[in-house]
Amino acid sequence: MDLAYSEEEEAFRHELRAWLGKALPGLPPKPDPNDWPGRRAYDLGWQRALYDAGYAGLHWPADAGGRGATPTQHLIFLEETERAGAPYVGANFVGLLHAGPTIAAEGTEEQRRRWLPPILRGEEVWCQGFSEPGAGSDLAALRTRAVRDGDSYVVTGSKIWTSHAEVADWCELLVRTDPDAPRHCGITWLAMPMDAEGVTVRPLRTLAGSAEFAEVFLDEVRVPVSCRVGEENDGWRVTMVTLSFERGTAFVGEVVACRRVLEELAHAARANGRWDDAVLRRRLGRLAADFAALWRLTQWNVSAAEGTGGVPGAGGSVFKLRYSSARQELYDAAAEVLGAADALDTGHPWTADRLSSLSYTIAAGTSQIQRNIVAERILGLPKGR
Repeated sequence: MDLAYSEEEEAFRHELRAWLGKALPGLPPKPDPNDWPGRRAYDLGWQRALYDAGYAGLHWPADAGGRGATPTQHLIFLEETERAGAPYVGANFVGLLHAGPTIAAEGTEEQRRRWLPPILRGEEVWCQGFSEPGAGSDLAALRTRAVRDGDSYVVTGSKIWTSHAEVADWCELLVRTDPDAPRHCGITWLAMPMDAEGVTVRPLRTLAGSAEFAEVFLDEVRVPVSCRVGEENDGWRVTMVTLSFERGTAFVGEVVACRRVLEELAHAARANGRWDDAVLRRRLGRLAADFAALWRLTQWNVSAAEGTGGVPGAGGSVFKLRYSSARQELYDAAAEVLGAADALDTGHPWTADRLSSLSYTIAAGTSQIQRNIVAERILGLPKGR
């Protein structure tokens, strides 16, 4: 497989670089990390700028409002925006990277018209209501119930680790609609309005002191049947589409960011004298090789996705599994470069990133889940009991 970029793809890269060079200097200052209304406004303002320039939903199908770009062009977009220091998708990452692509692939025409344009224009924010207390990464163990009542489902239960729920307009919600069916067969995927009566959001504070997660309580919330994506009790299959996007390209920009951090670590080590430590140099060299390999794996994954309509395959789990550990190792190395005193300074960005890196072997499916996927879907091993 040829991993080199074509002339057309390089032309796209130069076009994007030129636009970023003009757009980024005009951005307003970033809001305080704890100012979630301000962060929402900032993130959606950037999304609107992308939309006006024709870069919103770059890899989404044209009939879903996107540009119909290839996965490779999307990879170039992520690479260039990260290198230029452009804002991340931020508060709207669930809508842009998870819910939107799922609705584009599985939704009706009416659902696509209703939800996709506001996501692309930066008008509505989505959150993800998958995980539950006591269930962890075992999505099939979810207990939130949805009972059909005429043209609505009545939903009761709770969700946890719901990113940006406090500023979200919609939630991609997994519910159990048939409690008597086998675990994977009685689940339904709903789009729930977050302003519906009976929805309560309680922010959760992380180890790093941030509050981007929340616990969501659902007390007989009525969700219209028209908000169901896919058929009733077919939610597990729809969810696998969502998770393939979550594990496929959602972390690509972060690989570029980690490679940049690695360069900064090398410069810092030279400046403070730690570069003389041969063990540290070998550690940084191995990490450089790891992230270079992860970037090549990303190129392979997106190239393979071009043959499946842009839907990532099980290779995303290989990437997620290694990336999660490599990121933790990177920030462990950062602590070594900083030294004991500075490594405890919570105001240092590397310290905050080190704390957040601890969640990466859990977020988007634990490493144990990823190993099961690799074993079953790539290596062909039997399912564990």
